[in-house]
Amino acid sequence: MRRAIFLDRDGTVCEEVGYVNHVSRCRPLPRSLEAVQRINRAGFLAIVATNQSGVARGYFSESLVLEVHARLRALAEAAGARLDALYYCPHHPREGTAPYRADCDCRKPRPGMLLRAAREHGIDLARSYMIGDSLADIDAAAAAGVSPVQVLTGYGRGLVEHHRDRYTIEPLHIADDLLEAVRWILAREGAPPQAEKEKAP
Repeated sequence: MRRAIFLDRDGTVCEEVGYVNHVSRCRPLPRSLEAVQRINRAGFLAIVATNQSGVARGYFSESLVLEVHARLRALAEAAGARLDALYYCPHHPREGTAPYRADCDCRKPRPGMLLRAAREHGIDLARSYMIGDSLADIDAAAAAGVSPVQVLTGYGRGLVEHHRDRYTIEPLHIADDLLEAVRWILAREGAPPQAEKEKAP
């Protein structure tokens, strides 16, 4: 079976700007696309899993989410990186109307997006990782049997410094950003040197 590194979108791969209600607000964080490159070279799948309750709240449509994800894929490709899949949850348990007002299994901290990815891509969850900036990411990883890693970008630093009492499970590692998180994972997994070598000048 294949291994994956699951990635939260906003605050982890991209800047946390609140609700991304226009494609121009999708801006990758510094070094995040280099991190995706390293995931690709090491043989892991790079899969985004993101809550997008703005759909349920009426802030934007599902079609906009798809446009944003097309832009993110294009930006990654232009940087020599590849996102193997992007999953999103458009639901909220209390906001909006049906079908988007729903107590679903895909909204993090529930593991539905990770479980669906595992079915569709033949992923060994026990040998995979989830990187994110929020408690929802950590808890979703734990619920799916995936190893959680936290970043300090997005909401991460505030969570670590002011809300450590809210953790139900500790992440395996806390990293400054996505690239440092990926480097830690690959070192832990004993990635071969050719998978981690820097580009020649």
